[in-house]
Amino acid sequence: MSIFAVHYSYVSDTELLNEHRPAHREFLRALVGSGLLAAGAYPAAEEPSALLILEAESEAAVASMLDDDPFLRTGAIADRRIQLWDPPIGIFA
Repeated sequence: MSIFAVHYSYVSDTELLNEHRPAHREFLRALVGSGLLAAGAYPAAEEPSALLILEAESEAAVASMLDDDPFLRTGAIADRRIQLWDPPIGIFA
């Protein structure tokens, strides 16, 4: 298994984000224990965005896990970037 960092950039539509945030968070909570190791927003970012850390076999597997995210399905995610991450130190090492 490999570790991946997923960077979400959200649209600037606060109303859309607020409407779908509960379903988005519930979706992510359901992935804990099935690959999601951590997730959270960047509270001080100029643009709404977040970081997710997942463990999976491949980038395609990560994409597949996240394709049903309510934020993605409703157009609240402007950009999703999945990157292989290799932390040599710390709890994810």
